[in-house]
Amino acid sequence: MTSLHEDLRDNVRMLGDCLGQTIEAHKGPEFLAKIEQIRKLSKAGRSSGKPVADELLQTLSELNDDELLPVARAFTQFLNLSNIAEEHHRVRRRSGVMDACTSDSFCGLLGRLLHKGLSKEQLAQAVAEMDVELVLTAHPTEVNRRTLIQKFDAITDCLQRIDRGEDLRHRLHELISQAWHTDTIRKQRPTPVDEAKWGFAVIENSLWEAVPVFLRQIDKQLFDATGQHLPMHSSPVRFASWMGGDRDGNPNVTALVTEKVLLLSRWMAADLYLKDIDQLRGELSMHQCTAELRQQVGDHPEPYRELLREVRNMLRRTKLWSTQRLDGEPVDKKGVYVRAQQLLDPLLLIERSLRECGMSVIAEGLLTDTIRRVACFGMTLVNLDIRQNSDRHAEVFDELTDYYELGCYSEWSEQNKQIFLLKELQEKRPLLPRDWQPSTDVQEVLDTCRVVATEEKTSFGSYVISMASQPSDVLAVILLLKESGITHNIRVAPLFETLDDLDNAEDCIRQLLDIPWYKAYTEGHQEVMIGYSDSSKDAGQLAAAWGQYRAQEALTRLCQQYDIHLTLFHGRGGTVGRGGGPSHTAILAQPPGSVAGSLRVTEQGEMIRFKFGVPEIAVRNLELYTSATLEASLAPPAEPKAEWRLLMDELSSCALNAYREVVRSDPQFVPYFRAATPEQELAKLPLGSRPAKRKADGGVESLRAIPWIFAWTQIRLMLPAWLGSDAALQQALDNNQFELVQTMRREWPFFQSYIDMLEMVVSKADGNIAAYYDKRLVSDELRVLGADLRCRLANTVELVKQIKQQDELLQENPVIRQSIDVRNPYIDPLHFLQAELLNRDRNQPDERLEHALMITMAGISAGMRNTG
Repeated sequence: MTSLHEDLRDNVRMLGDCLGQTIEAHKGPEFLAKIEQIRKLSKAGRSSGKPVADELLQTLSELNDDELLPVARAFTQFLNLSNIAEEHHRVRRRSGVMDACTSDSFCGLLGRLLHKGLSKEQLAQAVAEMDVELVLTAHPTEVNRRTLIQKFDAITDCLQRIDRGEDLRHRLHELISQAWHTDTIRKQRPTPVDEAKWGFAVIENSLWEAVPVFLRQIDKQLFDATGQHLPMHSSPVRFASWMGGDRDGNPNVTALVTEKVLLLSRWMAADLYLKDIDQLRGELSMHQCTAELRQQVGDHPEPYRELLREVRNMLRRTKLWSTQRLDGEPVDKKGVYVRAQQLLDPLLLIERSLRECGMSVIAEGLLTDTIRRVACFGMTLVNLDIRQNSDRHAEVFDELTDYYELGCYSEWSEQNKQIFLLKELQEKRPLLPRDWQPSTDVQEVLDTCRVVATEEKTSFGSYVISMASQPSDVLAVILLLKESGITHNIRVAPLFETLDDLDNAEDCIRQLLDIPWYKAYTEGHQEVMIGYSDSSKDAGQLAAAWGQYRAQEALTRLCQQYDIHLTLFHGRGGTVGRGGGPSHTAILAQPPGSVAGSLRVTEQGEMIRFKFGVPEIAVRNLELYTSATLEASLAPPAEPKAEWRLLMDELSSCALNAYREVVRSDPQFVPYFRAATPEQELAKLPLGSRPAKRKADGGVESLRAIPWIFAWTQIRLMLPAWLGSDAALQQALDNNQFELVQTMRREWPFFQSYIDMLEMVVSKADGNIAAYYDKRLVSDELRVLGADLRCRLANTVELVKQIKQQDELLQENPVIRQSIDVRNPYIDPLHFLQAELLNRDRNQPDERLEHALMITMAGISAGMRNTG
């Protein structure tokens, strides 16, 4: 096995030494020796191929209740520190090739596209018009407290400065001690406002710096390749958010919360721009300017500073206005920045003046960076999406039709619903009666629509309807917004989640576009959200992936027929079971034509911090998104061949039946799931503001996709990502279709991505660990199912190796293979501790045990680099 890179190994050792010294100072040398003994036993177990070693288990079982928590914390903290070292190493490796035109860089792609015959004008126009929107969501899977994240960021900064020759070992030790003596787990769930603030912090601490660097690189590389610059008002990548807007199944997200988050986002944007403007005023002391600018400021000796003085004053008024609104004071918007263009105009005026007066080098400094930030972040940092379940909208009309004695709306046929909604959409009189007193739940829906209607349209992204299945689900939302007084056409995006809904998506959108009123409403642009999490939970990974692919193909063809620009919104998660995986690979695996210059995709939970928490890594990920979207738009893959599609249909059908036969039909499955995994205890972990279930008394079907994935990941069975694939791939090989499978893997990006992701997830799985959970937690009767599932997992591993024609998993990706191998000895003790804690807590609940249990969940998540 290739050894760890020397610099990375040195960093891991240095951080580990500091942690060890901290633990010794707090708990004494005997306790540190016990930690070291556990580590060595765990490492020896892995080296011998027997992670569930008797001596290790004996040592862990002898821990008393007071020792369980600090032992769990020790291994969890080491895994967190290892993650920091790895991320820093990624930055260090990239720093040597930042300006190199490599094959996977943006400039390398531009060269390939020019070589394929695309013109320079085509490339420049495509980049200028590109619209990639990354939607930050707080389901969330970020288990670490914000205060710990700040300490981790400070540790990263220390490592960077140590690389530059500074002696900061003492500061490093200090920060690690602070982290050790800080509670790892929140005492209370974050509120939706807390989640939004966390999202803003990622922008302030990383993306605010990263975006101008990223756009400078794109601009330079585009100019070098085409002779054209990226327009100053263009940003190929922008940001949206669900934090404070996603109310699907979350009673904590109210209209008041949404309003507060919108105001906080304006306050934060104004505050960040103020810092830029103050710095610009300090720098732009020149006196020469154009007549255009002189007309604005008069005969002032420092015209740029004078113009920026008014910009600064308006930003201050914007902050004050936001504060007063947050305090509930009724204030008007006079003298306040509402739209990004208001701030852009004076900045662009200064930029033109500097260039015309021969000071281009000055214009290309901080001023350009500030203009680029405005182009990307606007006046709200993110556009807030609203998401609500279609049932909640139907409840409004149920109460309305009951009030008007028209019957029950939900019981009407789809045709009658559409007739009613379209008639009301074109009526001039209001629909909502003055003396109507709706239920609390219905009033909340109406209040949300009022917020959307009355706040600035530039504050919002899309209104997403979860569990949408019929055209009436979309028309109902538009009518509710109209009744609330909205004066513009907001994007309304149906979210197709289950396999049936995905299969029905084309028909639903076709019916909508066949309605002249609705087609006019779209103004030539339709957005559709594709659900990955719930479709995978509903049908299994393979059937869901093929269902998503077919739905996107069908929607792409349909919108081309109707001359409508389609933007697909991908509701991907951090894990393979929820559509996760490398972003650029996923984009390039989409159906040809489905990425036509625009794309929306969710970035969820801890993946936000992993991808965008460090500026240098954020720049790289923004480049990958831009490159993949450009390539998928201008040089999409070929259409899949008929025989590939036929085989995928067969594989999908087999996988769906095999998956549902276990998850839906086996009466032992739900009892086994709840006994073997920490699913029930998960509700105690304060992950986010949303409940773990959509319905408190619901079964697995009501469980959210995140805790569903989380529970299986914690015991290393990783079931949602491979169950069904095992039967389908075995069927293909039994039917002598090996060569066809090989061809698909070589020539079809979709299938190649699927196999690679399957390989990745089974590499993280571990049947021995899962068996230990069964031994400690599961009855003899249910263990039969567990043994069968582990046998199927082992078969999946062999199938993947056979298809990839390799002796070991991840042979083509030794860096990830090594990362998993290095982490395992530190994760293993946490698994064994967790199983022990679950056993003890279920027999005799204890607050100390529950706290330690939550630490093990956080530690396993850190080690696996994902929770849900």
